[in-house]
Amino acid sequence: MTDFNGKSIVVTGGSLGMGRACAERFAAGGGKVMIVANDKASVDEAVAAIGANAAGFVGDVRNEADMQAAVAAAVSRHGGMDVLACCAGIQRYGTVVDTPVDVWDDVLDINLKGIFLAAKFAIPEMKKRGGGAIVAISSVQAYASQTGVAAYTASKGAINALVRAMALDHADDNITVNAVCPASIDTPMLRWAADVWKGEGTAEATLDAWGRGHPLGRVGKASEVAELVAFLASDKARFITGADVKIDGGVLSKLGIIIPD
Repeated sequence: MTDFNGKSIVVTGGSLGMGRACAERFAAGGGKVMIVANDKASVDEAVAAIGANAAGFVGDVRNEADMQAAVAAAVSRHGGMDVLACCAGIQRYGTVVDTPVDVWDDVLDINLKGIFLAAKFAIPEMKKRGGGAIVAISSVQAYASQTGVAAYTASKGAINALVRAMALDHADDNITVNAVCPASIDTPMLRWAADVWKGEGTAEATLDAWGRGHPLGRVGKASEVAELVAFLASDKARFITGADVKIDGGVLSKLGIIIPD
């Protein structure tokens, strides 16, 4: 694949899960990828596994100085900035009554503010290149919520709204901005959740049960999400912006949720 040859790409949350799969896909397409995450060990492991097309930056998406430095590192190393994939995210459980304030702040800061900060510094660099693409990982919970996930579902709904705003604000800059909205995807975060909710069973059995809740009968793969992210970031998708694209195994259709065109 050569669809990202010559492209400089930053992937936040790029050392694990869907972010790691996105980093692998961009690099396989010839892109020069800067993996940004706050855990040095996982960043180093991802860079070593992906190879010469990957570099790492250890930073916190909640921190303005870190995000400015991460973008600057990508520009310095790869000559500019073309694509930003915002994949950093956490899941926490609780209603508004029982969610501690610091947990609420963490979820909104990582899931939402992290996109704001990365885009804040990426967009001026994209403008220098004549345009670019931003893709943010949202969730089906932007449309339909479980119980007991107040902070998480609020953050995902806000991501879709932020994506729309950025798409309009930067259309004249030839920058597309889109969201990808997965259902259950086999990642370390989903496996953590399965362990939380396994009860007297096993995490694997819980994952299987969640998979059967999707019309396609399984949870998704991180690599499948990465293919969608790559498409939206590619030159093939230059007329797509402000979109929120479901990749959910049919689960929202099963629930009867209608998403307006």
